Amino acid sequence: MIRLSTSGFQRIEQGSCLNLNVGGSELNVAVVAARLGLTTKYVTRLTRNALGRLIEDRVREHGVDTSEIIWTDSARVGAYFLEFGAAPRANSVIYDRENSAIALIQPNEVDWAPILEGAKLFHTSGITPALSASAAETTRAAIRSAQDLGIKVSLDLNYRARLWSREQARNVMEELTSTVNILITTEEDTKLVFGIEAESYEAVAQALADRFDLEVVAITLRDTPSVWRNRWTAIAFAGGEIHHTHTYEIEVVDRVGSGDSFAGGFLYGLLRKDVAAALEYGVAVSALKQTSPGDLCWATLDEVERLLGSRSLRIVR
Repeated sequence: MIRLSTSGFQRIEQGSCLNLNVGGSELNVAVVAARLGLTTKYVTRLTRNALGRLIEDRVREHGVDTSEIIWTDSARVGAYFLEFGAAPRANSVIYDRENSAIALIQPNEVDWAPILEGAKLFHTSGITPALSASAAETTRAAIRSAQDLGIKVSLDLNYRARLWSREQARNVMEELTSTVNILITTEEDTKLVFGIEAESYEAVAQALADRFDLEVVAITLRDTPSVWRNRWTAIAFAGGEIHHTHTYEIEVVDRVGSGDSFAGGFLYGLLRKDVAAALEYGVAVSALKQTSPGDLCWATLDEVERLLGSRSLRIVR
């Protein structure tokens, strides 16, 4: 989708011009995975006009295969408006996604078997099924096809209260979560959608794994002393074991897409190494993402591994 944001901490009502960026949960994940070195394919539905081509161009720029994009002449590209805040005012979003090209997708428009052939993993999020009943059914069909082919499936819960209610989310996401292998979420989303609370984040992760028979659960954790100074880390539960990693002190430039960047880095580490490495890569690449503007991550594998190796803030010469 297209992101339109104000500059200089202006409220949307104040703005006279808007900055244009490209983003979207699964798109953001695909970009990180590709930039780190995975062969990545992006499936979506876009409008055959300049905005649709703009999105495809941005995705291709990062090395993601766009050959399976479904093009339509009869719907518009979705958009959202972003207003950056400063304490005590939080960032704020207005969505304009109803009846967009992806919201109107139909299950019979996608032949998943040839698309998924040779894949090791399929990733989706709770944002896509929130857009419409047909988008939810298409997501179900994709997950079923991947499972039928023996392909691992990862799901980012990604609850968005401005897209659907808790009850609607629970009805759909409980079903979808029970059919995937890997869940990526936050403690807050877990509570809001599934009603799961515990005395620790580790206990929440184990409760999710037990309830939905998941192989891996990853939970991102953010501490926000202020809007623009955050502490960022994550935990993962797999095989009865809890994994922890480094906590980064971040001077936030733009936190939108940070959870998606974590997912991309986490899946890279999981496919190339193991859960412990996945956690390291996920947190590091998402920390770097938050230091540059826009939804998409511009970090490189060398940059991520240099951060993992030194965590130094000395100038790179």
